[in-house]
Order: sequence, then structure tokens, then C-alpha cells
Amino acid sequence: MGDRQKLHELRQQAHNAGIEGNSKMTEDQLRDALRRTGKGEQPQMAKQQAKR
Repeated sequence: MGDRQKLHELRQQAHNAGIEGNSKMTEDQLRDALRRTGKGEQPQMAKQQAKR
């Protein structure tokens, strides 16, 4: 799978998880935010923490 496709799928997963405005997040930030929401953290808080 290409990097663009992988990044697109991560962005879609983030969108489905309620993490809005994820277009400027890196792949690592997206993975971190998704991991945090998986542990029960609020989507926007997970986004903020991942971007630090």
C-alpha cells in the first residue's frame, strides 16, 4: 500500500473517530490521536495532545 493511501486511510479513521480538522496532522500524530481515542480520551483532546 502506498504512503498516500495509508495516510488517507488514517485520516478517514480519524474523521470517523471524531477527530475533526486532521488534514495538517502528520502520520505519527494521527496514529497517536487514534490510539488516545481508543483508550477513551475525547477526540479533540486527543488531537491537541498528539500535536504537542
